[in-house]
Amino acid sequence: MNLPPFEPMHLDTELALSQIGDVDAMNGMLAMLEETLGRDVPKIAELLAAGDVVAANHLLHPLKGFIPIFCRAPLCEQVSSVEALTKIGGNPEAAPAYAKLMPELNLLISEVSQYLNG
Repeated sequence: MNLPPFEPMHLDTELALSQIGDVDAMNGMLAMLEETLGRDVPKIAELLAAGDVVAANHLLHPLKGFIPIFCRAPLCEQVSSVEALTKIGGNPEAAPAYAKLMPELNLLISEVSQYLNG
């Protein structure tokens, strides 16, 4: 049975490799990305549900910084937009915006996992 080629929606390994320069280093960083997202994506949702927008920002801010190394522009823009909403403590728009972003981040986790285990 032939599987279709892996066509990720968010993950851009060519972009990452162009910025990192070494496949082994990129794969190591992708493993760290997978671990970080696996831990932080649900934690951000918990924090926002509890109304702790400031703590959610502390997790989203570094994510905003390293997502552009690995991902296509639309996801980068969405992460940046949600992170900006969490800069304002108590912003009522933050949780609904993150609720729309979270499935995309979960898809990214899946894409990274598929790439690494591919």
